[in-house]
Amino acid sequence: MNGSCSKGNSVCASYSARSVRGRRAAGLAAVALTSGLVAAGVLAAAGPAAADGTPQSQGGATATMSGLKTYGAAVLHDESGDHQISAGLFEMAVDGGGMLQTYCVDIHNPTQKDAKYQETPWSGTSLGANKNAGKIRWILNHSYPQVNDLAALAAKAGVKNLTEQDAATGTQVAIWRYSDGARVDAADARAEKLADYLHSSARDLAEPKASLSLDPPAVSGHPGRRLGPVTVRTDANSVTVVPPVDAGGVRIVGKDGKPVTSARNGSRLYFDVPKTSAAGADGASPAPGDAAGSAELTVQASTTVPVGRAFTSDSRSQTQILAGSSESTVSATAVATWADKGAIPALSAQKDCAEGALDIRVTNKGDQPYTFELMGTGHSVPAGRTRTIAVPLQEDQAYDFTLTGPDGRGQRFTGVLDCKTQGAAIGTKTQTLGEPVPAPAKAGAVPDGTNLAETGGTDTTPLIAAIGLSLLVLGATALSIVRKKKTADH
Repeated sequence: MNGSCSKGNSVCASYSARSVRGRRAAGLAAVALTSGLVAAGVLAAAGPAAADGTPQSQGGATATMSGLKTYGAAVLHDESGDHQISAGLFEMAVDGGGMLQTYCVDIHNPTQKDAKYQETPWSGTSLGANKNAGKIRWILNHSYPQVNDLAALAAKAGVKNLTEQDAATGTQVAIWRYSDGARVDAADARAEKLADYLHSSARDLAEPKASLSLDPPAVSGHPGRRLGPVTVRTDANSVTVVPPVDAGGVRIVGKDGKPVTSARNGSRLYFDVPKTSAAGADGASPAPGDAAGSAELTVQASTTVPVGRAFTSDSRSQTQILAGSSESTVSATAVATWADKGAIPALSAQKDCAEGALDIRVTNKGDQPYTFELMGTGHSVPAGRTRTIAVPLQEDQAYDFTLTGPDGRGQRFTGVLDCKTQGAAIGTKTQTLGEPVPAPAKAGAVPDGTNLAETGGTDTTPLIAAIGLSLLVLGATALSIVRKKKTADH
């Protein structure tokens, strides 16, 4: 669907398709620019394909974008003029059950229908470096849909007869002024007055806690001991503990050593690893003193996700912020790694948008240093020490690499660094292929046959043209070489 378009608006529908093609072309361009890294097998900027791996997450809800549901018109002002776009409330379907309502905090990028989203800390989004992020949370708590008494909301804003569309539009416009620093107004006078009230009244609030997480997400040690603890962090009343599958006798226990099947906020869980355990060793019995392996622990719960949690997608679909949640399924996973001797690393990763990097956290519980190489640089974590290695990445750069553990199996890290509200791959002030320009669109009913919801976006036609021109030049050069060769042969 395309929330920016009215039914029958062919110009707007063509913009939707153009935005999708442009984003894909941008991903291909990023691949070409970083092919040297791919060849080295260190850090693969592989475009959308990287999302096919196993992304690292901090736990919480995962959901699929349904589209823009309640919205109206807004006008974005920039250097190229005024552009009418849609502004309002999205809906997402939670994996395992539940619904989320969200607003966009990324006005210049399109929102792709059916994009997969993951609950994410603010530090992994543009909000991490935004000093006004807390004011956005205040707006969410004091407006629609958290405040569903529209008469009361209208009275505070000094307007009458506020509709759901007005409320959603005004709320989104106020958020954009803080999330993107955008010069944007609601087209409707009532929605605009609400936006002004929310924008001027907003106060700073702290980031909400994750709906469910495990801390730390990775532990390591020697077999024959309890590895951990892993602490449960959640606002749910209780969580279900799912033990490892085919883990060679590994059990999940509490501090007292007794197996646990449920936990709550603050519970401390341990991996009880038998002395000769070697999970995943194809059924072969390990020799005593030569055990190495790994296992996963998963916890699940049903709860409402806290308002203000961010949601991101590795498909570069617009970053969202939570405005409302039904009772929803949430989960988190932790990994344990063990070995008798040598390096025994526990590996985890987290995006750091303030620094433009992926932070790799390594805790080595072994008796030898853990050494590895990333982006041509060697690293070493001494025995008994913890280090965080910052892997610098460019905006919109996909990454896909594997660090190997003591059992020879690797921990794979995949994803996309999507930290800015104007992506580097689709044209920013550091690029020469053109500035991102939201296309004009009319607000109204959702058109039939479209599959993209947008509340802003970028026209990447110059990028496509540049790529096409480059291919044309390469083709002409190749043809010239062939003709010269044939002439020489004759």
